[in-house]
Amino acid sequence: MSTLEGKTALITGGGSGIGAEIARTLAANGCRVAISGRRESRLQEVVASCDHEILIRTCDVADRDDVAGLFEWARKHLGAIDILINSAGINIAKRSMSELDPADWDKLIQINATGAYNCIREVLPQMREKQDGVIVNISSVAGIRAGLLGGVAYNASKFAMSALSLTVGEEESANGIRLTSIYPGEVETPILDERPVPVSAEHRARILQPEDLAAAALMVVSLPPRARVPELVMIPTTQSFT
Repeated sequence: MSTLEGKTALITGGGSGIGAEIARTLAANGCRVAISGRRESRLQEVVASCDHEILIRTCDVADRDDVAGLFEWARKHLGAIDILINSAGINIAKRSMSELDPADWDKLIQINATGAYNCIREVLPQMREKQDGVIVNISSVAGIRAGLLGGVAYNASKFAMSALSLTVGEEESANGIRLTSIYPGEVETPILDERPVPVSAEHRARILQPEDLAAAALMVVSLPPRARVPELVMIPTTQSFT
């Protein structure tokens, strides 16, 4: 595997959960890392928990102008981005079609799907210029299996994110740009707090942990330029994939 020493990485949704753990892992492996999220206090907590320097900037990935500002800032402070991790994502408690508020449908599509599009659109020009770059999209098994647990809007948003990643990955492969969708099953992150039925501590301990996804992301971004991983599924040992 290639070294990450001196590589630059920008991680959205970096204030908690999977994004925060990927940030700590990449920083520990030599990357110069910046994280973004909507709440500065959470970003500061990640910085305080890491032994390596991590830069922060608030950003709402659903706001295209805000995203443009994020990438302008990142280029100024990090230089050209080598690795983009799209980890920003949300879900809601009222998920069934009969309960779903149209405003919540819009919010999930804007953050989970359009947010990833906004970030990919901003980073591609500098990656094309270098003829190199890795984009990792943290999707969900809900993006390949439309089960009831994720809910209508979340499933739709993750299917859209997956299609976006696969299509751009095919388009940009000739430019040396590699895109990966990682599809986690259940993961112990704050998004579980939005479950309609509370999740027990015992269940949280049995499912995937953020560090498991960070290990997968590290593997993907450490591969040499000749290797591309379009899709990667990771589920808890006890979770069914049928």
